[in-house]
Amino acid sequence: MIQYPAGLPCFERTGYGLKTKDPQLRSELESGRSRPRRKFTQTPTAIEVVTRPMNDAQAQLFEAWWEQVLVSGTKWVDLPLKTPLGMQHYTAQFVGIYDGPLLVGVSHWRFSCTVVLRKRPLIPAPWAAQAPDWILNAGKFDRLMNDTWPEA
Repeated sequence: MIQYPAGLPCFERTGYGLKTKDPQLRSELESGRSRPRRKFTQTPTAIEVVTRPMNDAQAQLFEAWWEQVLVSGTKWVDLPLKTPLGMQHYTAQFVGIYDGPLLVGVSHWRFSCTVVLRKRPLIPAPWAAQAPDWILNAGKFDRLMNDTWPEA
């Protein structure tokens, strides 16, 4: 898997948001009601990302990496991204070409683009159905175990 270059900054949180394609198909009935059903089980999740300001060398690397390593952004890449599951590496692909470079300040550059995740970031089944309290209280459980667990 192609990795995001370690020398490049992560993405900003400004304007950062996940957009998941609707998996439903709705049929309008003559009575005015509608009948929804699931059309897809794996729907793409897109994220609008903006890079943190890059110096000249980092901007050069980003553009060359996107063009040469990702073959004009067509290859899948392992990107560090934040989702409700936390900051993790996700397999993603650029949608079209990035916008930029946009000059920021005296000598820094910013790029904006859309990436789509290969897999929707969800906790595995059946946690939501069988143990919702574990999900909601995971932070408390983690602190309790780390504070009270005897040293090994």
